[in-house]
Amino acid sequence: MTESKVDVLTPVLTRNWGDDRAWTLAAYEDQGGYEGLTQALAMDPADLTELVKDSGLRGRGGAGFPTGMKWGFIPHDPDQPGGAKPNYLVVNADESEPGTCKDIPLMMASPHTLIEGVIIAAHAIRANTAFIYVRGEVLHVVRRLQAACREAYAAGHLGQDIHGTGVDVELVIHAGAGAYICGEETALLDSLEGRRGQPRLRPPFPAVEGLYASPTVINNVETIASVPSIVTGGIDWFGSMGTEKSKGYTLYSLSGHVKAPGQYEAPLGITLRELLDLGGGMRDGGELKFWTPGGSSTPILTAEHLDVPLDYEAVGAAGSMLGTKALQVFDQTTSVVRCVLRWTEFYKHESCGKCTPCREGTWWLVQTLQRLDSGQGEPGDIELLLDLCDNILGRSFCALGDGATSPITSAIEYFREEFESGMHTPSSVLFPPAASTVFAPVAAGGVS
Repeated sequence: MTESKVDVLTPVLTRNWGDDRAWTLAAYEDQGGYEGLTQALAMDPADLTELVKDSGLRGRGGAGFPTGMKWGFIPHDPDQPGGAKPNYLVVNADESEPGTCKDIPLMMASPHTLIEGVIIAAHAIRANTAFIYVRGEVLHVVRRLQAACREAYAAGHLGQDIHGTGVDVELVIHAGAGAYICGEETALLDSLEGRRGQPRLRPPFPAVEGLYASPTVINNVETIASVPSIVTGGIDWFGSMGTEKSKGYTLYSLSGHVKAPGQYEAPLGITLRELLDLGGGMRDGGELKFWTPGGSSTPILTAEHLDVPLDYEAVGAAGSMLGTKALQVFDQTTSVVRCVLRWTEFYKHESCGKCTPCREGTWWLVQTLQRLDSGQGEPGDIELLLDLCDNILGRSFCALGDGATSPITSAIEYFREEFESGMHTPSSVLFPPAASTVFAPVAAGGVS
C-alpha cells in the first residue's frame, strides 16, 4: 500500500485491532483507554451532551440522525413529563442485515471501546442503567463483552460511585432473540422486555416512553464507540475529518468481488473508487456492475456512481442511502434478478408479520421474482413488482417493508432488460452461478 493510500485512512476505532490481546482491559488502557471517561465524569451531563451535539456526530446505524440531538430529547427535569422516571441507554448491537458486518468485529477486537462509550453516554443522559442488546447467534461476541464488562467492574469503571464521582452506571449484556426485526429499535425494546419482538406504534417515541415506558436513548454500536474519542480529541479534531454535514470517521465494510474485502475506517465523504483502490481493486477479470452503499435494504447504485462521496447527503442525492455503509460490490458475472431475489427471500423470512403490506407483500414479491429468476416470467410481472413495491413503501409498520422494496425498484431502474429476459431465459443460464461465487469450489474429497 502506498503512502498516499495510507493517508486516506483514519484509524481511530480500529487503531488497536492488531494489538496483542487488544480486547483486554490492560491492552486497552495501554492505548489510552478510559481517559475519555475520566474527562467525561468531570463534566456536567448537559455540557457533555452539548459537546457531542456540537461535534456533528450522526448515528452510524442507518438513518444518520444527529446523536447529540437525540440525547437532548431525554427529559432530565423532574417537573418535565417523564422526568420522574429513570432514563435508560440501549445499544443496538443486533447487526444482522445482509452485507453489514462492522459492529461485530469492533466488539470482538475492542469491546472496551464500546463499554467506555456506554458509560460516557449514560452519564450524559443521566441514566443509571444501560443495556447492550447483542444478536443471540453471535455467542462469541456475547462472551467477549461479558468478560470485558467484568473487567470494567473490577477496575471501578462500572458500578456505584464510579471513581468517587458519585456517578452510578450498571451495564447489562443481553443476548437477543435472533431475529432481524429486533434491529428495529422499538421491536428491540419489546424483545428486551421479554415480549415478542415487534415494532411499536409511534408516538410515543422512545425518548418519551421507551424501555419500561421510561425515557430511552437507543444508539448503534459504532455511534457509542465513537464518543470517547470525541471527548479526548475535541470537536475541532473530529470535524477535521469528513464533510461539512457528515463529520468524522466511520467504518466502511467492503465485500463481494474485490481483492481485499474487509473493514476500512476512513473519513465520511470518501468515494467507492478510493475504497476499491485501497482494497486492491475488483477481483481479476472483474468489472463493477452494481453495488450497495448501505446494505441490502438500500437502493443499488452502478459504476456511474463510483465517484459519489460516501456521506449522507451525496448518497441521498444519488437516490440511495448511506445506511450502515455496507458496500457490497458485484461484477459483471452477477445476475441482478437472482441477487435481488435472495435479498427479498431474507426479508420475507424475517418479516414479523404484524402488518399486512410487509407480511403479504414480501411473499408476493418472492413469488414473482422466483418466476423471473427461473425464466418463467409472465407478461406484466415487472409492472406487478413495481405495483407491489408501491403498495408496501410507506405503508408498512416499520422500515423493513421499505427496505425490501428498495433493491427491487432500483434494480428495475438500472437493469430492466435482465428482468425482461426472465420472461424466457433462466438467470442461471445468462449468469452461471459458478462464475459469480467469491469462494473456491470445494472438491469431492474435502476443501480444495
